[in-house]
Amino acid sequence: MTFTSLGSKGSHYLRTGLAWLAMFQLTLGAPFANAADQPKPSTDPATATPIKHVIVIIGENRSFDHVFATYVPKSRDGIKNLLSEGIIQLDAKNNAVPGPHFDKAQQFFAKDTDTFLLSPPTHEYPKNILPAPLVGGPSGQYGYFSSSPPCPGNPKLNPVQCAEVSEVALPAGSYSGLASGGTGETNYTPDERINNVTSLPAGPFQITNGTTFPYNAYAASPVHRFYQMQQQLNCNLDQATPSNPSGCNGQLFSYVEVTVGAGTNGTTQPPLCSKDNDKLPCFTYNYLPKIPDAQTTGEGSTSLAFYNVQTGDVPYFKSLADEYTMSDNFHQPFLGGTAPNHIMFGHADALWFSDGNGNPAVPPENKKVFTKPYKGKPNPDEGVVHEIANPNPAKGTNNWYAEDGYGGGGYGSPVYGGGSYSDCSDTTQPGVGPVVAYLKGLGVDPHCEPGHYYLLNNYNPGWFGNGKNAYIDQNPANTPFTVPPSSLPSIGDDLNANGISWKYYGDQWNNYVPDPYQANYGVNGPNADEYCTICNPFQYDTSIMSHPDQVAAHMKDVVDLYSDIADGTLPAVSITKPSGYSDGHPASSKLNVFELYTKKIVDMVQNSPYWDNTAIFITFDEGGGYYDSGYVQPLDFFGDGTRIPLLVVSKYSTGGHITHGYADQVSIDKFIERNWKMGTISSRSRDNFPNPVTKPDNPYVPVNGPAISDLFEAFSF
Repeated sequence: MTFTSLGSKGSHYLRTGLAWLAMFQLTLGAPFANAADQPKPSTDPATATPIKHVIVIIGENRSFDHVFATYVPKSRDGIKNLLSEGIIQLDAKNNAVPGPHFDKAQQFFAKDTDTFLLSPPTHEYPKNILPAPLVGGPSGQYGYFSSSPPCPGNPKLNPVQCAEVSEVALPAGSYSGLASGGTGETNYTPDERINNVTSLPAGPFQITNGTTFPYNAYAASPVHRFYQMQQQLNCNLDQATPSNPSGCNGQLFSYVEVTVGAGTNGTTQPPLCSKDNDKLPCFTYNYLPKIPDAQTTGEGSTSLAFYNVQTGDVPYFKSLADEYTMSDNFHQPFLGGTAPNHIMFGHADALWFSDGNGNPAVPPENKKVFTKPYKGKPNPDEGVVHEIANPNPAKGTNNWYAEDGYGGGGYGSPVYGGGSYSDCSDTTQPGVGPVVAYLKGLGVDPHCEPGHYYLLNNYNPGWFGNGKNAYIDQNPANTPFTVPPSSLPSIGDDLNANGISWKYYGDQWNNYVPDPYQANYGVNGPNADEYCTICNPFQYDTSIMSHPDQVAAHMKDVVDLYSDIADGTLPAVSITKPSGYSDGHPASSKLNVFELYTKKIVDMVQNSPYWDNTAIFITFDEGGGYYDSGYVQPLDFFGDGTRIPLLVVSKYSTGGHITHGYADQVSIDKFIERNWKMGTISSRSRDNFPNPVTKPDNPYVPVNGPAISDLFEAFSF
């Protein structure tokens, strides 16, 4: 079988229950081996609260319902999730099955054959059954440590030992959680580990079952791109109600997954198998056992999967929710993937294409790139790219976007595609008009500057970690799907201007700096380089990356976070990002491994003097394309998107409470600004939005929108 390729230079970064609960319980209270020194005297300004330190831990690609669909608060606070909404219910064994209001999340097929539509005409799937979710992730028993030997440079190491030297960021004794969980199946075929995989009702389904699909197992990754997410939400003002004034119902997650998936890069869709007598090559929306080589998007209905905390899934995060505070109204700030969401978190604004000197410019469109000879010969990556997105359906297709993708080719072959920018001030541009018309119907400013082409999907930052300009580098090991160095102001600039200490701790940064092309990505061993370039919002910024003193002061490895906690040198603001091994990204990582990454940090803080005055925000960059039932507030052209988990861990956020104030990742910026009495990042950044005002009968929907919380309601000071 074939599928639409996700592998390219622009996607370089991508790649059981009860037993786990027992392990977490055994280690939950384990003291930090070397007690921290007393914190060193701080020169940071006074704070508005007892919080003197903030640590932000950001995982990858999980929506709120995907993680907490069945969570019931111990505090008896209200919560909005699949279970409380009656979309699902629990059977006698606490497994999730369709509930009395399953129709709220019913998925539909649609038809979009002309221009991009936010809410195309729909009809039910045949027999109201989902296209089968497909397999994703490593097949070997030990996950990404299944090769023989698992560590090529250390052939005597077994898989667990290899995991220990490849990723230092997990608690001692927990590495079997990383070196395990392989699917045992063939990728891009129906995932037979899932109960009734080919006959699932057209809506959300529990992915785990404790036997063939334990919590520790790898799973496939849904599409998570800008125009796809716009369409998946199925927003239509004709569907608006007082409790859902945006009119978004999320009923096209599966449709978008199986028709376009993660983008086409301008390639031609083969004829539909059903219209071409099953003659190969052909394309199908649902896997066909009789034609296993028919092309699909490689996903099926993966986006409808969720975990079940009532049967032991997600044990550590559930324990934190039970003891501390969680939001059930916290959102990804950008409709799309990892890069634009981290950029929005770091800047409270969207990044745009420039000439590298702060002036807006037009991205390469139908233009030959990487033309500079390499080693005296023609550059093998030379090719024509189309970096302006075009989500209009290609002629003769249903929703096969004409130009959208991470970029194809490279690493020794001609590059192509890469549609990821839009000038959203121009409603004649593909995809822009329907979004702007919808926003204007709500009275929402798209917030698009004339002549600015905004980045909507994952592109590499304009700087390497070593301080060199990545955009102008035409080495075939580099990628043309890179953003020019950016002048967009960030929360880092804001902190610097106010004399407040901060650091970004990127896991495996120390291995990445001497390996700018990440030749060691996916190579197990002590030099493994699965540092996430697109996750570091400050790596896009000239104000930081072009100044060696700024890089030295603020760009760190997670091992430096551990030493700063232990040595009493923790800055006021810490942001940490796991590597590709441990970030929890579906298919390339696992949620239980991100739990372990988080637990190591939380345990260290709780066993140090910093516990008295530190707030730990645990969240995800985006929902990863997973379905969520929560309200989505349109703030501007770029977002918001689906809900994502937010756990707030501190001495001042105990009791297992659930907060309902509308928030997104920029809310963390607002918390920092209010706590340290700072101004906003810029005059147009989202941190200028007010805190929400709501009606007593609906705490989820602001009546003064666009509005986002500063998260102070999560604490009792």
